[in-house]
Amino acid sequence: MKTLLQCTLIGAVTLTVSACKDSDLPFNQLPDFVQGDIHSAQYDGTTNDLLTGGLGASGLAGGAPAFDDPLNPTPEELRTLAIYNNYRALVDTAAGGGYGEFFGPQVGSGGEGLIPGEEHLAYMSVEGSDVPVTVMVQVPDSFDPAEACMITAPSSGSRGIYGAIGTAGEWGLKKGCAVVYTDKGTGTGSHNLATNAAQRIDGTLTRGDEPVQFRADLDDQTRADFNADWPDRFAYKHAHSKANPEADWGRHVLQSIEFGFYILNEKFGQETGNGRKVVKVKPKNTLVIASSVSNGGGASVRAAELDDSGLIDGVAVSEPNVNPQVDTSFTIRQGDGPEIVEHSRSLLDYTTALAVYQGCANIAPEVRDEAPLNAAFNDATVAGNICHSLANKGLISGATVDDQASDALRILEEDFGIQPEQNLLAPVHFGLAVAQSISMTYSNAYGRAGVEDRLCGISLAATDDAGAVMPLSAAQEAALFSFSNGIPPSAGVNLVYDGAEGQPVNLAVSASPSTSQQDYGLDALLCLRSLASGADAVTGAPLPEDAAEVADRIAGSIEQIRASGNLQGKPAVFVTGRADAILPINHTSRPYFGLNRRVEGDASNLQYYEILNAHHLDVLNGFNGVKERYIPLHHYYFQALDLVWNALDDGEPLPPSQVVRTVPRGEGAPALTEANLPAIANTPAEEDRIVFVEDQVRIPD
Repeated sequence: MKTLLQCTLIGAVTLTVSACKDSDLPFNQLPDFVQGDIHSAQYDGTTNDLLTGGLGASGLAGGAPAFDDPLNPTPEELRTLAIYNNYRALVDTAAGGGYGEFFGPQVGSGGEGLIPGEEHLAYMSVEGSDVPVTVMVQVPDSFDPAEACMITAPSSGSRGIYGAIGTAGEWGLKKGCAVVYTDKGTGTGSHNLATNAAQRIDGTLTRGDEPVQFRADLDDQTRADFNADWPDRFAYKHAHSKANPEADWGRHVLQSIEFGFYILNEKFGQETGNGRKVVKVKPKNTLVIASSVSNGGGASVRAAELDDSGLIDGVAVSEPNVNPQVDTSFTIRQGDGPEIVEHSRSLLDYTTALAVYQGCANIAPEVRDEAPLNAAFNDATVAGNICHSLANKGLISGATVDDQASDALRILEEDFGIQPEQNLLAPVHFGLAVAQSISMTYSNAYGRAGVEDRLCGISLAATDDAGAVMPLSAAQEAALFSFSNGIPPSAGVNLVYDGAEGQPVNLAVSASPSTSQQDYGLDALLCLRSLASGADAVTGAPLPEDAAEVADRIAGSIEQIRASGNLQGKPAVFVTGRADAILPINHTSRPYFGLNRRVEGDASNLQYYEILNAHHLDVLNGFNGVKERYIPLHHYYFQALDLVWNALDDGEPLPPSQVVRTVPRGEGAPALTEANLPAIANTPAEEDRIVFVEDQVRIPD
């Protein structure tokens, strides 16, 4: 473990000792950012546990657990189902895809992989915001204060408190580490504006004034007026908190670490007789890795950048959502391809572009038939209508629909830095409304808009088979904590285009007023694109005053979330799939690597591993057409954690940045073997190395 000698050694390697200094934070006092009570539970590892909710490895791979009373689920039933759904949302549990052999609760532990221990839940807040943020600490019975370790697990996406249970949670708990989670101000907090129902911290519903995960900032009269005009709508914490929670994601992670140390010292600290404990577990004798995937990975990266108290020793993240500060003094080049100068676009910038153009690009001859699940997830008629609408507005060109679709694809590649490797999975993501939902949620969050603003005429509600708004069923609402991913469409709540021709309907089946055809509410998506770009997306003209004010707030919020690239010399690993179709690598991991080299120079200890035949959502690997082509990035995320652990614990150097050339399963998708998953090489071939030379990030083909 991290002895003083090892700290000095690591400090010499990384040219910093900040990760090894002892913090002066009072870890024997409840942090003042914790609000209300701490909810604690003990799990015996037999009837219930920390990692699987009592289901075990086979239960996680099986059918979903049911509630005894669907209208009144218990907190434990909600917790178990939340763990089940969050685990399976990020990890492919289908046979042959690596579950049970390369990863899974049972791997390395035997049996069903149930882990006994304690779980502690609370609300916290950051200065300047009263929006509740959920924090949780899991302490496995195997935790040894003499060999103390802690892993951060901020939720991926907009998920709730169990959103990283199958990623950082599994690795940390099996290692015997305390795992500290936070929903980072996003999470499943939803507010039914018609009934005033919201979720308590345990997921159960209440209409009372007690603490809840989120309620919209509306007085009774304003809510009544809103309901009269727009019945059966929902507000969601990430979209409608008016707080831009992403600006504080790094602070949320640092606070979760502080809360974790408090919980550990309450458990292991020596009694003093004055109501406090002598601090036994502290940063100096605890190995702390900031981790998680996607948004959670980005949150941990920001925490490492902001860490001025020596809380974090190393960083291991997968496909992190980082928005690097724009630095045009360096470029990116893959193989002999063109130099990419306009890298580091913001999430909202490239995602609103995907929302506008991808629906048409889906039917481009280059991807139409080859892209797996394209026909199953996308309506070809609607796609054609989107192409016609874009062409009529002068945004794409072409004599035929095929030509128009190819031009839409070209725009995404050439103007927005989308890699060709991403194109085969982009259609299924559009069919799942990924770009559309991100565009709506983040525009509201960055614009600090309330649910009452209905930005670009989009609201959230349940819809019927024809797309019309209807009340969410009582059973669905009772289970939102367990099913929702925090960013509709999810768990029965959909994106609704209130400005659609005719009447408010599900955005996916809406007709735009300017086109009078069913084109996925293109007018609304163009409105979001205009707010992201700061100018009219069709004409390029300045926005009207009200829209310009929102666009200015959005631009200011994006600047608040930009990453500095300074990891303070901490040993760090990024793993990212080249085929990531949600967080394009030319705007996330690749430019962050370059920015870090610019900022830290020779003091940098960040290594970047780009995995071929890997993408963002491993859960899709269970589907025919996908499993033949792609391998689990999750496997390499666990390798990243192992590498950072070994660097901190044993002083082993991190392997150089490299492209990892995996082997797809191929026709018939035989079960994965080690031959499909070559290890990250300690000494990669020169032709596989990723380097920063002559003001350029160079990526091998």
